[in-house]
Amino acid sequence: MSAIDQNARLSVAPMMDWTDRHCRVLHRLISRHALLYTEMVTAPAILHGDRDRHLAFSDAEHPVALQLGGSDPAELAEATRIAAGYGYDEINLNCGCPSDRVQSGTFGAVLMKSPDLVARCVAAMIAASPVPVTVKCRIGVDEQEPREVLPDFLQKISDAGITRVAIHARKAWLQGLSPKENRDIPPLDYDLVHEMKAAFPHLHVSINGGLEGLDAAEEHLGRGLDGAMIGRAAYHAPYAVLAEADARIFGDAHPVPAAEEVAREMAVYAAAHIARGGRLHHVTRHMLGLFAGRPGARTWRRVLSEGAHAPDAGPALIETALDGLLDVAA
Repeated sequence: MSAIDQNARLSVAPMMDWTDRHCRVLHRLISRHALLYTEMVTAPAILHGDRDRHLAFSDAEHPVALQLGGSDPAELAEATRIAAGYGYDEINLNCGCPSDRVQSGTFGAVLMKSPDLVARCVAAMIAASPVPVTVKCRIGVDEQEPREVLPDFLQKISDAGITRVAIHARKAWLQGLSPKENRDIPPLDYDLVHEMKAAFPHLHVSINGGLEGLDAAEEHLGRGLDGAMIGRAAYHAPYAVLAEADARIFGDAHPVPAAEEVAREMAVYAAAHIARGGRLHHVTRHMLGLFAGRPGARTWRRVLSEGAHAPDAGPALIETALDGLLDVAA
C-alpha cells in the first residue's frame, strides 16, 4: 500500500466553503496523518482564473488532495497537469456534488449518469498526472437503482486506471432536494459500499456519509473497508474527531497538542495571514468548534463570532476567546 493510500485510511471530506487552506492548517495541527481535501475547484477556473488563488497551499498541509470538478477530458487533463505542479499528493474527480451550479456545468453527481464519460475523464487525468488520480462518487442519482448502476460505474473507472474511490453512501436527488437536504434525507446504504469492496477487492474503497467520529470509522475499517471519510463532524468538532486519529487509525502514538495549544498555533498563523492582507475571520470561522463539548465552548464561539469581523480584529482576539473559555472552565 502506498503512503497516500495509507493516509486515506482516514480523510476529511472536501466541503465547499469549508475545507479551504486555513481549515486544512487547523486540521493538520491536530492530525499528522489524515488525508485532507480541498474544496472542489473547477477545471475551467484553473485554466482561465487566478491559479494561485485556487491552488496555492502550505507545505504544512501535506498530505493534501485537490478535488477537481469538470466533465471535459482535455480540460481536466490540463487542470490536473497544472495542479500537480503545485505539489498536491492526489487529484480527485468530483462525481458526487448535487448542487444546481454543478448540474449546470455537467459535473458532480450528474456524472453518475455518464460512466463512459467519467472513464474518459479519469483516463486523461491519469495520463497527465504524476500523482494518484481518484474519484469521489455517490451510489447513484435520481431514479437509478444503485445495485445496478454502481457496479458498472466502478468497473468502468477501474478499467480506466482508477485504484482508489470514496463512495458517499447516499443517492443524490438532482431535482427536489437542496444540496443540504441531499446530505441528510436520502437514506444511507453502508452495506452496498461494503458489497462493492467485496466485488472489487483490488480497489481501495473509502466510505463517506453520516460518519460521526472515529468509532464509526473503526467499525467500517474493521469490516474490511480501506478508508473512512468524515465530513461535517470533523469540521464542527475538529479536535474531538481528529485528536485521537493518529493513534487509533494510524498506530502513531505521538503526543497530540492540547486544543489550547492548537488555538495558540492558529493565532500565530492568523497573524501571518493578516500581515499578507487577509482578515482574521478567514481563519477563525473554522475554529469555532475547536472546543466542542467542553465547558466554555459557547464563550469561545461567541467571542470569535462577534469580534473576528471587525476591521481591526487581530490574533489577540483568539487569546481573549481562550481566556474566556478557561475562565468558564475554571
